[in-house]
Amino acid sequence: MSGHSKWSTIKREKGAKDAKRGAVFTKIGNQIAIAARGGIDPTMNSALALAIEKAKQANMPAANIQRAIDRVADKNAAVLEEATYEAMGPGGVGIIIEVATDNKNRTFPEVRTALTKNGGRIADAGSVAFQFTRKGVINVAATGEDALLTILDAGAEDAIEEEGEIIVYTEQKDLAKVRTAIIEAGLEVTSAELQYVPNMPVEVSDPEVAAKVMRLMDAIDDLDDVVNVHTNADITAEIE
Repeated sequence: MSGHSKWSTIKREKGAKDAKRGAVFTKIGNQIAIAARGGIDPTMNSALALAIEKAKQANMPAANIQRAIDRVADKNAAVLEEATYEAMGPGGVGIIIEVATDNKNRTFPEVRTALTKNGGRIADAGSVAFQFTRKGVINVAATGEDALLTILDAGAEDAIEEEGEIIVYTEQKDLAKVRTAIIEAGLEVTSAELQYVPNMPVEVSDPEVAAKVMRLMDAIDDLDDVVNVHTNADITAEIE
């Protein structure tokens, strides 16, 4: 199982840059606010605990995290809704776009415009989603067979060493439990979240098509209401 490609690496590098200028805080804050609906105590709400951990890794100030949690009790705060859009991109690649918005009538046209301006299009519901499976994905700063065995013993469904780290896959319901077990085993977890993992990656070996896919993914990810973008594109081409 592998959905990780050039986009996954670039997205994390981009996220680090965005965090430095604070651009990512709104996205993570929305994720925290939505997760907090299931309870404001992170020890009892694993989704909130994971969202808070993501915020800390992005160096989001504690005050911002608390404000996001407090939105649950704030009757004057705009109500956030989650939505998932399916799309097709250059080269026939599939894209899943997750948003958190207080106005779908604003967000959907923004997503559609970003797609059409960059060679993509909105797809019918269900026409792309079947190409993906919702999984827990954990990045572990480790390499080697011993680390892989430790991770599998922690309850992971699968684990693959890629580019100096180990990508761990879990069932949705097991994400928080496996993450905790990996940490308790003494390994460093750099990220943990639910993702749409492609069942069969689509190889993109043409540099021109690959560049178009990357521009499209970047344009979607730059939208304020978009919290996550997933693709089945396996970009193997070298992009200048």
